[in-house]
Amino acid sequence: MGKKETIDVLIQGGKATPAPPLGPSLSPLKVNVGKIVTEINEKTKSFQGMEVPVKISVDTETKEYTITVGTPPTSSLIRKAVGREKLRHKKDEIVSDGGNMDFARILEIADSKEGNMYGDKKARVKQILGTCLSGGVTVDGKDAREVQREIDDGKRKV
Repeated sequence: MGKKETIDVLIQGGKATPAPPLGPSLSPLKVNVGKIVTEINEKTKSFQGMEVPVKISVDTETKEYTITVGTPPTSSLIRKAVGREKLRHKKDEIVSDGGNMDFARILEIADSKEGNMYGDKKARVKQILGTCLSGGVTVDGKDAREVQREIDDGKRKV
């Protein structure tokens, strides 16, 4: 069995190319770069407009490879859900409304982050609500802290 080489990159969903960073990293391993790029684009097409972490493991002897696609950062998933290019940033002095999203979408994001975030589903939901809070995003028209309290009080099921 040959040595395993692993390449970790952030790829724009569905828009991988043989140009840097992929081509120069894969070419020395003598694998079919075009085939790998096509497979990455197929696996990441649902993340259009977001950066996605991708890990490519190549066996240098057999040239067999595996592609593992992670999930985009929580803030990217929230930005997509509220249709914003940027969330509110205090240091950037962007104080406009960050948007609003449904609690059901928070639950979907929490499910997609299983294995990538610490804790059970309730903990993941609360972490996502924290990201909403810092980005100025409301949930069902309410401040994210209020939604967190509703979860703690049992008014919202996770």
